[in-house]
Amino acid sequence: MWEKAFCDLPEQGEISRETCMKPEMRTLEDLKRYLDLVHIKYCLLKPYFEVEDYPLVGARELLPSFEVDLYEYKNLPGFSMVAFERPLNSFQEVFQYDALNAPGEWETLNEDLSCAIEENATATNVRTFQSRLPKRRHTDFLKDFDAKNISAMENYAELLPYLLELERAHILAHDGAGAFALQGIYASLPSNLDSELKQFGLKIGKFRPGNNLMYECNRLFVYQFMMELYGFPIVSERRTSSAMFAIRLLRRGERFIVRVLGQSDRTITTLMSPPEDAPRRLKKYPRVEKMALVQVNENQLDTIEFLKDHGFFVDLDKLVVILRVTYQQHEYSPKNVREDRALSVLRQEVIHPLTGRVLDNLNIIQNVHNMILRLNDIVRGEYRIPVNYKRTEIITDTATHENRLKALYMWLSKHMHRIVDYSDEYYSQVVRVLDGYLLSPDNYEVFNEHYELHKEVWSRYGQIQQARKVRILEDLRYRKYKGEPISYLRMLELMTEILGELKFEIVNYFDKLVVKVLIIGNDVSSDPYLRRKYVDVNKDTLSPYGLEIRKLYHRLVTLLEEFRSIRKSRMSGSSAPGAN
Repeated sequence: MWEKAFCDLPEQGEISRETCMKPEMRTLEDLKRYLDLVHIKYCLLKPYFEVEDYPLVGARELLPSFEVDLYEYKNLPGFSMVAFERPLNSFQEVFQYDALNAPGEWETLNEDLSCAIEENATATNVRTFQSRLPKRRHTDFLKDFDAKNISAMENYAELLPYLLELERAHILAHDGAGAFALQGIYASLPSNLDSELKQFGLKIGKFRPGNNLMYECNRLFVYQFMMELYGFPIVSERRTSSAMFAIRLLRRGERFIVRVLGQSDRTITTLMSPPEDAPRRLKKYPRVEKMALVQVNENQLDTIEFLKDHGFFVDLDKLVVILRVTYQQHEYSPKNVREDRALSVLRQEVIHPLTGRVLDNLNIIQNVHNMILRLNDIVRGEYRIPVNYKRTEIITDTATHENRLKALYMWLSKHMHRIVDYSDEYYSQVVRVLDGYLLSPDNYEVFNEHYELHKEVWSRYGQIQQARKVRILEDLRYRKYKGEPISYLRMLELMTEILGELKFEIVNYFDKLVVKVLIIGNDVSSDPYLRRKYVDVNKDTLSPYGLEIRKLYHRLVTLLEEFRSIRKSRMSGSSAPGAN
């Protein structure tokens, strides 16, 4: 199918043969539409049909937080690319690259140049490109491009197999006529990771100047959060440098596209400058997109039927589709119960493999029903997808209870933020499955054999249960409950009720959640209107309604004091000599 994909067909849907074969693009948006088609065709579809047992991307791999890759597939393509909506200025650029020049750009030569510049730009470009190719590819390259203008975008698709052989990035930018062209190859993208990491940690309050202990304790959290804002876990140098370079370009006010395909993640990730007319709050970070070949879950029967009827499957037998996911970033906030949530899914698009038609109304990767079915598969021992347990062990099946507990721990860790946000209906299904397995008398003996594993799973489950209550407190702080506005009285009733329950649940103690409780409680107890109207007044002047609010307010203050005492005792206990 890949040979027929997109450009080789006559005009259909959104993509025309003329657009694909003679691309004349001047804006980043035009360029991205073209690159999406070319890169999907040659970097995803072509390998899928040519490589035996192509490793499809699991839908969960496109859900933040992104997991560290398990393997590197050397036989799959990988590349990095940068595009600028302007001409390159070689001496002023902040990175190194081998320049390519369009014919005609060297008509006027400076006689004072210390090096001789060949007038035949086509031959010079071919020789420059050849010098960076592996020697085994020289003969084929010269046969295909000996007399061609390799910088022209009309030759980009044909040149792409050779670009995939280069270890470093290729550069697209405007030529002298204001159209995009291949202007450079073998580019080294600077990655000032240490500086960026420390600046970001200071900005969000996780680091303090000169505080080594604070840095060592929080470095991994800051590193992971910062990388996820740009669409990656902590991974290879290629993807790390792409993310760091995107930060630098955004800070300089550039209009750019940074694109990278990893041989391990099999996913094309795009970082693109936000539109010029975007609101200010959306200009802090580049737009993040990912494209991959994904297998639709076999339980999504209605979705499968629709995709089949409209020809969206790349491989009907394996239910494979081309999926493009767009993400949105979230500002770090210590008040947020989902403190490490840097990214979430904004939009999902299934792309037709022949016409390029896009569907954006299907939920391929976030189907809650599918997640609960997978949870069922784990506890029943029917889960067969490889799981990376704490980056130390690959779990390939859940035939044993030991493997089930390990897979369950990683599943709960992966989806914790989504479970915290589940509706009561779906959360009750999760509870039913987990309680049915973790509390089953039939499993007591085997759980005793794997006491530590069972304990860490139960601890993660308890953390989710507590986090859901704290999530409700977050909304109550703004006098919202289940999406509806509520009164001060109702807010205090619910808040004191939840805090009373939490007080007895923190036998499983999670310091971050307790800190969130104290922050939220302090925000409410210091509410100026609440204090002025009902607290800092003579109680004899209050109505029965006001007296009830005053009573609940003091109950809230008492509960907060109890939480502070619990935290103080926990902290002093953990710092005592010999404490674990």
